[in-house]
Amino acid sequence: MIRFENLTKRFVLHGQSKMIMQNVNLTIPSRTSVALLGRNGAGKSTLLRMIAGTMDATSGRILSTGSISWPVGFAGSFHPDLSGAQNTKFIARVYGVDTNALSDFVEDFAELGKHFRLPLRSYSSGMRSRLAFGVSMGIGFDTYLVDEVTSVGDAAFRSKATELFNARMAESGAIVVSHSMPQIRQMCDSALVLEHGKAHYFENLEEAIALHESNMQGPRMA
Repeated sequence: MIRFENLTKRFVLHGQSKMIMQNVNLTIPSRTSVALLGRNGAGKSTLLRMIAGTMDATSGRILSTGSISWPVGFAGSFHPDLSGAQNTKFIARVYGVDTNALSDFVEDFAELGKHFRLPLRSYSSGMRSRLAFGVSMGIGFDTYLVDEVTSVGDAAFRSKATELFNARMAESGAIVVSHSMPQIRQMCDSALVLEHGKAHYFENLEEAIALHESNMQGPRMA
């Protein structure tokens, strides 16, 4: 379960205030795969970071039960001078999981070949994302935060990533950001729609998609 209590997030840039969320109160049930929908700039990635605990709310709070992943595919916490294998083992120690088991899993899944043992600074952005996805999915969380990550790689890798995600969802929940409605329909069973600082939770995924698509046709507010 993840609950927002009077959650507000506001940015001030160049003297201009932008409201991302304003006094939002709602609950996301446990073991539910939730699409996070909204136009560009609506605050989807910001909300993921707040849920992950890497960004503070302006006011209000987020309460949760169970463990929550960092945003899957985010490689910003990796050390560029360490190899993929070394970064993987470091994270395994932080989260208290078997280092060799996680390393073996990620090496097989991410398909990095010899690069798995080369410094991260030599990786392309796609290689970093595959490594980060493998590390995230190799650790058992109650809720996974997923931000467009399964769009990385060729068709075969995307298929493998989706299959792994679905396997994890048999035991866990997720909050998923994607601009692909076919992917949303494949991965999610409910949705949260962000628009103009408000958030609406829908148990019916198709109702949420219909509202989101309607919002996309309307005028953008500053």
